[in-house]
Amino acid sequence: MRWLGVGLASVLAVVTLSLALTGRLGLYINPDSAWFAVAMAFVMLLGAVASFALPLGAESDHGHDHGHDDHDDDHDHVAHPLATTATVTGGVVASGVVVLILLTPPASLSAEFAMSRDTGAPPLFAGADVVTLASTGDTKSFGVGDWATVFATATDTGAFDGDPVELTGFVTSGDSGDFDLTRLVITHCVIDAQPAGVPIVAAGPVPETGQWVRVTGTVRATADGRLEIDAHEVKKISEPTDPYEY
Repeated sequence: MRWLGVGLASVLAVVTLSLALTGRLGLYINPDSAWFAVAMAFVMLLGAVASFALPLGAESDHGHDHGHDDHDDDHDHVAHPLATTATVTGGVVASGVVVLILLTPPASLSAEFAMSRDTGAPPLFAGADVVTLASTGDTKSFGVGDWATVFATATDTGAFDGDPVELTGFVTSGDSGDFDLTRLVITHCVIDAQPAGVPIVAAGPVPETGQWVRVTGTVRATADGRLEIDAHEVKKISEPTDPYEY
């Protein structure tokens, strides 16, 4: 069943390299880890080529003594059907996954996915250093995830009142404001994706859920001690090439 091991792994390696060459690997993993995935794909392909130098069946020959007794034969006859069934089942499942990967075009995670994972908490791996940096006014490089952390953990909201922002994300419904500007934050890959959102107050109509927008505005501290963004402009845009924050 060499196809199950070498064949499927080789297909996945080729898919990984294809995504890297087309610039779409970032839809699945953090770009900082892309070099590792590409290197492992090359190693897998080299291993696949080397494996075909081994004659079929040789991988199962471990040099066993063929003079084993009848008890061992009986055990093998019982074990072989179970092993075959497990192998065939695993092969069908693995082949199905590979076919699905090949037939499904690369796509970013949806707004519905973000809302289903939204717990109202800031990204788990955001640290206190984000809030400290924000308090100095050095927020030009801040994304939605950074501001979500500040909004959720800042104790002195007045320190951020009036800070200008220009953020990109997609629209989701929110508990405060007219809508939430949301972005998925990834640490390693899409499996650990966490939604982050900030409340937006806008004068115009609210774009539909899932619509990507660029918001230009100002951070405002509310009377009840919350932070929100007073949007001066909400501009509809296409989904960015890199839809995630890291």
